[in-house]
Amino acid sequence: MKPYIGMRPLKNGNLCSSSRKVIILTTGIYRIFRRLKFEPVEAKRRSRFGDTEIGHKVPFFIGLSVLTILSILFSSVAFAERLAVSSNTANIRSGPGTNHDILWKVEKYYPVLILKKTNVWYHFRDFEEDEGWIHESLVNKTPTVITKSDTANIRSGPGTKYKILFSVDKGIPFKILKRKGKWIRVQHSDGDKGWIHKTLVW
Repeated sequence: MKPYIGMRPLKNGNLCSSSRKVIILTTGIYRIFRRLKFEPVEAKRRSRFGDTEIGHKVPFFIGLSVLTILSILFSSVAFAERLAVSSNTANIRSGPGTNHDILWKVEKYYPVLILKKTNVWYHFRDFEEDEGWIHESLVNKTPTVITKSDTANIRSGPGTKYKILFSVDKGIPFKILKRKGKWIRVQHSDGDKGWIHKTLVW
């Protein structure tokens, strides 16, 4: 069978991953906990006459406010919903609106990791860490995967002993039908089905 041809052009740019942001925020929260300790701390001034209380405190509500803000930011980075393209093709845009440029096009079952929502538009990251915007009407919660290796074999059964039905290139999306151990039974939008090893997909 002839391999599928991916629809996505190459794109430039290295983006910061969610993992790095989570680490940065976690470190920030930890440092604030250590410095503020969530308790009012009486400040003292040391002089040649001994310690003198000057009445300044680190208020409880300031520490709480800072931690609340960081927690919100932490949550928005740490949690990202995974959706998939539900239409046959979808335009990925540079911003939340049809007035923004089309960056590339994707096919049905293309998985995206939602970062945030602005009105009816989703800002997402894909398996190559590239980001874009897609309209909410073009995605749903269908479980899908996409090939991340340059070449991936689709087999007749869940194991390397089964024959290869066809091979696909990097960036080909599939709907998940079933899982068995480290193997996933998938279906392409054209109806072709088979099994693929989980290490070959995102």
